[in-house]
Amino acid sequence: MIAFVSGPVAALAPDTAVVEVGGIGMAVQCTPNTLSGLRIGQQARLATSLVVREDSLTLYGFADDDERQTFELLQTASGVGPRLAQAMLAVHSPDALRRAFASGDEKALTAVPGIGKKGAQKLLLELKDRLGKPVGSAAPAAAPAAAGWRDQLQAALVGLGYAAREADEAVEAVAPKAEAVLADGGQPQVGQLLRAALQTLNRAR
Repeated sequence: MIAFVSGPVAALAPDTAVVEVGGIGMAVQCTPNTLSGLRIGQQARLATSLVVREDSLTLYGFADDDERQTFELLQTASGVGPRLAQAMLAVHSPDALRRAFASGDEKALTAVPGIGKKGAQKLLLELKDRLGKPVGSAAPAAAPAAAGWRDQLQAALVGLGYAAREADEAVEAVAPKAEAVLADGGQPQVGQLLRAALQTLNRAR
């Protein structure tokens, strides 16, 4: 098992980072929140989980070991593969997921693309005692996004299965929030914007 990769970031895409390790470029699938903390040319260390299939080897990357462990625990539920587990972590931090399962928060789970009401109820039954108790009072602050938050956010929503038109509408809905941050001299945080955009999409259903 590849527990982590460490090295300079060679390239970034909407759902992938390429980290150079010993002269080899390792392609790592990451959530938008994890990607937003990476910069091309800068050193990065990503906790990783290798998913082996008959026709592929896919490396998933995470900001820390807690996120990776949560990713792996989520997949112990029937019907949860790596893509859905990663989508859950794109919407919620590990501690937010622990709070959702501990409190039976069905609404938090249905905020994840691909999880409906029945699916959420099933997951709550299966995973309630597996993730453990929340370890903090609030989710950690997301890393600041690089320039081009619109492109990152739109690509993240499309990657989660939304149509380009829906993604564009959600980006426009949260644009005032991002622009207010920029006006104050800050940088929009892709993870927070993604959660806000998903909320607007859920309300539109």
